[in-house]
Amino acid sequence: MSSSNTIEGYLADLRPPLREIAVRLRSVIDAALPGTTAAVWHGHPVWGVGDNPGRRPVSLVKAYDTYVTFGLWRGQEIDDPSGRLIPGARQMASVKLRTVADVDPALFTGWLGQARELEA
Repeated sequence: MSSSNTIEGYLADLRPPLREIAVRLRSVIDAALPGTTAAVWHGHPVWGVGDNPGRRPVSLVKAYDTYVTFGLWRGQEIDDPSGRLIPGARQMASVKLRTVADVDPALFTGWLGQARELEA
C-alpha cells in the first residue's frame, strides 16, 4: 500500500511549502468537522458525512505545483462576505492557498460549519 493511500501519506509526500499549508489546513478541517469521515478519495483528502466521504462530501484538500486548493462541494451555497471562495464546477467553490498565512482558521471554520449543515 502506497503512503499516499492515507491522508498522512498524502501530506508526507508533498514538498515544502505545500506540505505546511496542507498540514495547517487539515488541522482546521479536523477541528471544524468532528465526527465526519476523512479519507483519500480520487487521489486527495476528502471529508464527508457518513461512512463514505465520497457519498456526502463536505470538503477537500488538493495540492498542485504552486498552491493547495481548499474546496467545498456545495461552496456556492456558502455565505462568503470575504469574497475569497471562487465558484467552480456544479456547486463547488474553492480557494487557492499559496502560503501558510493564507489559511484563515476563523473564516474556514465558518465555511466548514455551513457546508456541514448543507449535508445534515
